[in-house]
Amino acid sequence: MSEKLKPAARVSGRRQDVWSIINEAAAASPKQPIVNMGQGFFGYNPPKFILDAAKLALDRVECNQYSPTKGRPRLKKAISDAYAPFWGRKLDPETEITITTGANEGMLSAFMAFIEPGDEVIIFEPFFDQYISNIEMPGGKIVYVPMHPPKEGGVKTLSAAEWTIDFDELERAITPRTKMLVLNTPHNPVGKVFSKDEATRIANLCLKHQIIILSDEVYDRLFYVPFTRVATISPEVEKITLTVGSAGKNFYATGWRVGWLMGPPDLIQYVAAAHTRICYSSVSPLQEACAIGFEQADAEGFWDDQVADMKGRLARFNAVWDELGLPYSEPEGGYFVMVNLSKVQLPADYPFPPHVADRPRDFQLAWFLIQELGVAAIPPSEFYTDANAHIVADYLRFAVCKPDDVLETAKDRLRGLKKYIRQD
Repeated sequence: MSEKLKPAARVSGRRQDVWSIINEAAAASPKQPIVNMGQGFFGYNPPKFILDAAKLALDRVECNQYSPTKGRPRLKKAISDAYAPFWGRKLDPETEITITTGANEGMLSAFMAFIEPGDEVIIFEPFFDQYISNIEMPGGKIVYVPMHPPKEGGVKTLSAAEWTIDFDELERAITPRTKMLVLNTPHNPVGKVFSKDEATRIANLCLKHQIIILSDEVYDRLFYVPFTRVATISPEVEKITLTVGSAGKNFYATGWRVGWLMGPPDLIQYVAAAHTRICYSSVSPLQEACAIGFEQADAEGFWDDQVADMKGRLARFNAVWDELGLPYSEPEGGYFVMVNLSKVQLPADYPFPPHVADRPRDFQLAWFLIQELGVAAIPPSEFYTDANAHIVADYLRFAVCKPDDVLETAKDRLRGLKKYIRQD
């Protein structure tokens, strides 16, 4: 290839990613159709009042044209009103909120706004994989701090709260070049909701070293234990915190790609400037639908129903692990469950393809489940550095945001693991 035709280093030379491997395994599996418990997309529609809002918006001329770059005024006001009970005040829709094309583009905008080449960003492992490319695009250097699973996670079911951070490790990771820290709570894939004490200790370290906190709170309506929104810890913490939200997670509409960032004006103005240069504005009719979603959610009882519904799905699905005697991390928030399969004995001569055989055991577990049982799950070592991938080599992540018939089919198929479970 001519030198001029070669791709940039930021997109070349990457090994096959987890999504490609899982999709390849699913296509090749003799067990069809595959039950997809891997990717975290919903298997059902948003509620009718939100769908009706989207349909009606398409009939309005102004909803089919460009929105203001910072977002439609109605949506920004609706977000301000919706978050006021948590913040103790209404955020200024003009200066403290900006609408983005999904939470992911919002985070990219935040990194583009503040990260210069060589600046360091701390993220906790396991991490949402898009963080990596988003930080690398503006030339940032990623500094990883691992979360540690419970020592007894392979023998008994424990709360996701038992996944912990070593605060000495965190403090050692901070250098004069540290510009930002990314905190995800409720956490994907672990399901941990950082306690008020944990969030405060992290925030105080960031205050001490003047580090911007990017608080990824996209699952902020799906929490089953008390949830501390990082920006509400103190007025001082609020001044250094950008909070990420997602309509896709809030309203069962991951394909709508509507997200937002909230924060102090002197941070949000630069996020908005970067967002304008990345994609100018976000989808107009779906912004309008999300605004109506926020306006009507309380009257519809939607937020409470959503939590009860997801807790029910988690309980019904996780019953199969209790039945099989396989331990898992009991989620405190979100819709993922991390299951420990250390008791599953894979056949010694199983014909894994080379690109799977060379990866940690969780990739082999995922491949095996697809080929032999027809159930897709995600190997979480993809969300760790190579040095720390061993931490989750016995785990798989399952998404339960699926219809009940899908959950029941998955459970029936997963019972096929019985003959592979060691009886120690």
